[in-house]
Amino acid sequence: MQNKKIIHRKVPNNIDLPDLIHPVLKRVYASRNIKSSKDLDYSLGSLIPFKKLSGIDDAVILLEEMLEQKKRILIVADFDADGATSCALAIRGLTAMGARDVIYVVPNRFEHGYGLSPEIVDIALDYDPDLIVTVDNGISSICGVEHAKKNGVKVLITDHHLPGRELPNADVIINPQLVDDRFPSKNLAGVGVIFYILLALRAKLKEKDWFENNNINYPNLANFLDLVALGTIADLVPLDKNNRTMVAHGLKLIRNNKSKPGINALLIQAGRQLSKLTSSDLSFVVAPRLNAAGRLTDMSLGIECLLADDEDNAIEIAQKLNRLNIERRKIQDDMQEEALAELEKYLQSTSGEIPRSICIYNKDWHQGVVGILASKIKEKFNRPVIVFAKENDDTLKGSARSISELHIKDVLDEIAKLHPELILTFGGHAMAAGLTIKKSHYENFSEIFDKVVSQYISSDKLEDEYLTDGELSAEDFTLPLALAIQDAGPWGQSFPEPTFAGQFKILDKRVVGENHLKLKLQSRDNSATLDAIAFNMTDTNWPPETEQIVSTYRLGINDFQGNSQVQLFLEHIEPS
Repeated sequence: MQNKKIIHRKVPNNIDLPDLIHPVLKRVYASRNIKSSKDLDYSLGSLIPFKKLSGIDDAVILLEEMLEQKKRILIVADFDADGATSCALAIRGLTAMGARDVIYVVPNRFEHGYGLSPEIVDIALDYDPDLIVTVDNGISSICGVEHAKKNGVKVLITDHHLPGRELPNADVIINPQLVDDRFPSKNLAGVGVIFYILLALRAKLKEKDWFENNNINYPNLANFLDLVALGTIADLVPLDKNNRTMVAHGLKLIRNNKSKPGINALLIQAGRQLSKLTSSDLSFVVAPRLNAAGRLTDMSLGIECLLADDEDNAIEIAQKLNRLNIERRKIQDDMQEEALAELEKYLQSTSGEIPRSICIYNKDWHQGVVGILASKIKEKFNRPVIVFAKENDDTLKGSARSISELHIKDVLDEIAKLHPELILTFGGHAMAAGLTIKKSHYENFSEIFDKVVSQYISSDKLEDEYLTDGELSAEDFTLPLALAIQDAGPWGQSFPEPTFAGQFKILDKRVVGENHLKLKLQSRDNSATLDAIAFNMTDTNWPPETEQIVSTYRLGINDFQGNSQVQLFLEHIEPS
């Protein structure tokens, strides 16, 4: 057990929240910049108006033309969960508005690489499209857009990734990250961007009496927010108020069993109750199963799951995705074991001193799983990490994950400026990015990456910390508070589920399942006895004489045989 510095979030005083909110929850909200009830208004009317997205009118005109002239629209999706939900939403939404011919193509990461490449355009051209719409990609697809335009195909780019110095020559680009974009929130996922476009298109079609004239039922786009919630949570974009609003409504759809059959099937396959769904279920249950298709084979399988309207078909596809996910976990576990063994050897040779950054490569690693491995290594060492796998004999594919204090795409931008020969392609966000380098440049790139990271971040920012919402008193360990916290979300990226800290006495402990530790704890003042569980931890993690612990934990609920009781979900533990 590695000691971490436990830090309590600062709680501002300038808040005006109703007295009916539990004092602990008030404290939690305040530390997340919630100042009044207005910040907790998740009504759909509180969404930022679509008019604020730059280029939205031009996008609507283009799509309106396609619908009126019954043109063929081809969606080019990314091969992750955000891309899959974006694609399913685009097809379902456009079809609901009267589009007669909407199809999709999704790149295979092993054959085509990322985005609207010239190779993907060639595949698209076989379908004779009139318009290509990218979802969750395209902002860096300069060559691909040029290839499409030369062949007489119009291109609408919808994306949320950070743009480079040059933009593609598309007919229209919708991306809140554009320098001159007026949209107040820069945190839309790809699925959020296409949802906003559909909102704008529907409004324009309604003005023209399109639905009435064509005998089309007026589409309720709120019914698609389950897809928006899934893609938003899966892509780990910050849950600002706008995103929380969409996610909250999407979760409600699923809980009320009004979601798409594919989402329901994936949840049921994992043994989750729809009525008790939380955002973490989307993050840790549904998203990995969808992503398994894109990581190991082809994301078309995930998209077909989200497009399925027949329950039996959805269940069949969900079972295939589950099998792929089991395979993915096995590959990931093997890679993680190899990576940690290699890093331990390195640390032994440096007397345990961890470098400011970590680059690691193995020729046998699976290209589709390096992103997960990078996340795991980042979590363990609190360092920015890039994991590379072999793309072909000459090039490596890398997946980068960063810590909150470091903007990883800025680092890659800086390297590209200083050493333009080192990085062939790159793109991404503040916390995650992808890149391609020549195999022969790996050692040089690793050294330069560490130097640039060292310029961007000081050693004190690399201290391993655990941010909490402070301590709970004995009278706070109650079911009503646990339920209030559960219902107070949606929790997620940049709006984390409350985590508390405390000192406890161990009354009893035993291993359950294969590697989970079930404990009976006593609060520091001896006034409360509590059930607790620590996942992926066994007796071997403990000094045998340990009686007192300091732990960070979530206040959760254990439902067993119809009974609900408070249970602490221990996250970090160290002997007191």
